[in-house]
Amino acid sequence: MTSLLADAPPPEPVPMPRTVEWVAAELRALAAGGALELPLPGHGGLARRWAALAALGRRDLALARLAEGHTDAVAILAEAGRKPEPGARYGVWAAKSGGTGAVLDGDRLTGTVRFCSGLTTLDRALVAAQDRLVEVDLSAPGVTRRPEAWQALGMDASDSGDVEFADVPVEPEALVGPPGWYLERPGFVFGGTGVAAVWLGGAAGIVDVVREVLAAKADEHQLAHFGALHAALASADALLTATAATLEDAADPALLNDTCRASVEHTVREVLDRAPRITGPAPMCRDRRFAQRLADLQVFVRQHHGERDLAALGRRVVEVTP
Repeated sequence: MTSLLADAPPPEPVPMPRTVEWVAAELRALAAGGALELPLPGHGGLARRWAALAALGRRDLALARLAEGHTDAVAILAEAGRKPEPGARYGVWAAKSGGTGAVLDGDRLTGTVRFCSGLTTLDRALVAAQDRLVEVDLSAPGVTRRPEAWQALGMDASDSGDVEFADVPVEPEALVGPPGWYLERPGFVFGGTGVAAVWLGGAAGIVDVVREVLAAKADEHQLAHFGALHAALASADALLTATAATLEDAADPALLNDTCRASVEHTVREVLDRAPRITGPAPMCRDRRFAQRLADLQVFVRQHHGERDLAALGRRVVEVTP
C-alpha cells in the first residue's frame, strides 16, 4: 500500500512574498489543467484523493486550502446528484463562530460567516445556513466580502475573512439536499479526513526545510529531534493511508475520521514544537518561506478543536468498547 506522501521529492518553492493574487492564479491554473479533478469519495479512490491534497499542502497551505475547499464543494454537489457551474471555483463556508453564521429566513439568506477562504477570488460557495446548504453566486446583490477581517499572518494569502449576507434571494434550486443533509451525508466524514491530509502535507513541507538545514550540519540533539519528527510523520501517514482503504466501508467511519484527525493534529504539534528547536532562530528570522510555513500550519490545524475534539473522541471510544 503506497503512502500518501510516498517518497516524492519536495515540491518547487512558491514565490515570496506569497500573495492572494498568486494563490488565485495558481488555483485557476490547477483547475484549467485538470489537477483539481480528484476521485470522488465513496467510489474507492480516497487514497489518490488524499495523496493529491497532501501534495498540495506540502507545496503551500494557502493554495491547498482553496483547492481543498473547491474539491470538497464539487464532491458535495456530486453526492447531491448535481454538477458545479462550468468553470466556476467553489468554496464551502460553514463556520459558526462567536454566535455568527448564515440564517435562511424563508427565501432569504442573511447573517455573517467568518473564516471564509477565497472570499474575493471564488465564484460560488456552498453556505451552511441552520440545517440547510445553499449554493450562492457570490456576485449576487447582498453579498459583501470583508477580507480586512483577517488579521493573521498565518494563511494570509488564503484570501480569508468575513462574508455578510443581506437578504440574498434563495431560489428553490439553490438548496442542496433536504434539511439536515449536509451534516448527515456519508461524505461529511470523508471531507473531514481529507482536511487532515492537507495538514499532513503542511507538516511534511516544514520537515522538508528542516532536512535541508541538517544536510549542512547536524549534532546528535538535532538528529534526535529529527528522528522523532520522521517517526511521527510516518505514523500519521500510515494511519491515513490505511484508513483510505477502509473508511468507505467502515462500520463506524466517524470514529476512524476522528482518530485520523487527532493523530495528524498530534503530529502537527510535534512538528511545530520540534522544528524550531532543531533549526534555531536563524531560519525563522531569515527564511521567509520557513517562517510562513510555520505560521500557516499553526493557523490551519486549528480546524481541529483540540481538547474538545479529543474529549469527543475519547467518549466515542469508551461507548463503543465492549
